[in-house]
Amino acid sequence: MKILVTGTAGFIGFHFVNKLLNEGYEIVGLDCINDYYDVNIKYDRLTIHGIEKNKIEYNKIVQSTVHTTYSFIQLKLEDRENIAGLFDAEKFDVVVNFAAQAGVRYSITNPHAYIDSNIVGFANLLESCRHHQIKHLVYASSSSIYGLNEETPFATSQNTDHPISLYAASKKSNELMAHVYSQLFALPTTGLRFFTVYGPWSRPDMALYLFTKAIIEGKPIQVFNNGEMKRDFTYVDDIVEGVYRVMKNVPTSNPDWDAKHPDPASSKAPYKIFNIGNNNPIKLMTFIEAIENEVGKKAIKEMKPLQKGDLLETSANIDDLADAINYKPSTKIEIGVKNFVTWYRNYYKV
Repeated sequence: MKILVTGTAGFIGFHFVNKLLNEGYEIVGLDCINDYYDVNIKYDRLTIHGIEKNKIEYNKIVQSTVHTTYSFIQLKLEDRENIAGLFDAEKFDVVVNFAAQAGVRYSITNPHAYIDSNIVGFANLLESCRHHQIKHLVYASSSSIYGLNEETPFATSQNTDHPISLYAASKKSNELMAHVYSQLFALPTTGLRFFTVYGPWSRPDMALYLFTKAIIEGKPIQVFNNGEMKRDFTYVDDIVEGVYRVMKNVPTSNPDWDAKHPDPASSKAPYKIFNIGNNNPIKLMTFIEAIENEVGKKAIKEMKPLQKGDLLETSANIDDLADAINYKPSTKIEIGVKNFVTWYRNYYKV
């Protein structure tokens, strides 16, 4: 089976490639390598997989020097012509899409980046999947789409019509667009709502990275909503295992789907939505304490009000995921934070 994985210079895509390589799949990785954050960490992730920086050229396939079954292409999803050309040339069986403009707060000041990558780019991906009879499209959605919903834990059966950031709206759009293609063209699609993914090689704009860096350097951290928030922190290895099992679990029509009482997470089309979270929300202050304990220093805390676009709490109901793939994330926050801090100290030699 030949798999296209997008976003492979990114955090989750990098780890997912590790998994697929260990399982022996043939993979083409894709990433635009934009400068939303330090590109050096992106190139370093690629180097781990044998993709040399000096050989990367836009719209050119680069063969890994380490893995015979892995190659990479720098390409934007919004580049419709070249995305179509890639599908024509490579004949993929399955597509796993992690590529997206990330970040809730960035979407407030840079909205067009989200429209271009997350909506135009995703439409191009759907079109190519449709025309090349892709057996399964798996794509990253987000817990952010639950928006103003205050009923926790969040369940895929709940309404998600009130997002509070453009990032969340773009992910909701992906789910709606995927359903159209599942319905019209029988394209099997599965959307995965990730809940606060963390771990080694994470993005520099994420809380764990920012807090660890500041605490080690003796600088203050900004604690929003005075720390009165909860997040369903989910370790990246747990996410990867979930995505891998979902990839092999191709959705089919739900025979019990009722148009008069529609289940938002399934359809009469080959379409499915799952939450992937740790199912154990942690207080932000508890999360900070875990970092302090691992670093061996107390944080200097600057208490701030709630930021626009932030949710007060995220908590995942994953019952349907567990039933479908016989798997639940289980990594404890202390273990995950320890692994990240160890990676951070080794990577930055601090």
